[in-house]
Amino acid sequence: MTYKLPPLPYTYSALEPHIDSRTMEIHYTKHHQAYIDKLNALLEKYPQYEKKPLDGLMKSLDSLSVAEADKMTLRNHGGGHLNHTLFWSILGPKKEVDTALVIEIEKTYGSMDEFKKDFSALALNRFGSGWAWLVRDGNGELKMYSTPNQDSPYLTGDAPIFGLDVWEHAYYLTYQNRRADYITAWWQVLKLLP
Repeated sequence: MTYKLPPLPYTYSALEPHIDSRTMEIHYTKHHQAYIDKLNALLEKYPQYEKKPLDGLMKSLDSLSVAEADKMTLRNHGGGHLNHTLFWSILGPKKEVDTALVIEIEKTYGSMDEFKKDFSALALNRFGSGWAWLVRDGNGELKMYSTPNQDSPYLTGDAPIFGLDVWEHAYYLTYQNRRADYITAWWQVLKLLP
């Protein structure tokens, strides 16, 4: 299977003023495309894995019959593709609130405000590049945590619900070193929550 950029469900400018169009264009066409290109090049070396779902490859990464260096490439670029594909899908110019998810978050974390505060702190305190995640673990429970680089929740068997990209390429043109401002703006375009 040859991976391709998923269709972006809105224009580059649709998330303005929260995420600017130039950042969206570069992030989508350059960064995400680079993950796909390197993932496809790697999978050409391992045709036995080309037709397997990428999330399944990530879940079984340690047991794959590939060179250690190639496992790292798959982890980074396969994760980059999975993470960004989800990222584009959870953002939007209009809210499409998932009421059941809101109720579950409030039950698990006490309130939406408390959840947002804790999730924002997780994203803010990720040292260097990475992601903050809300996932469903193997027991069906909500969990939030942060991962470095392009590590995917699938690596630990968790199913991501949404993730916040805190790599500088996701925000630097507008927010420079003000990650906290970017996180605040991101909540405005995360369509699943109020």
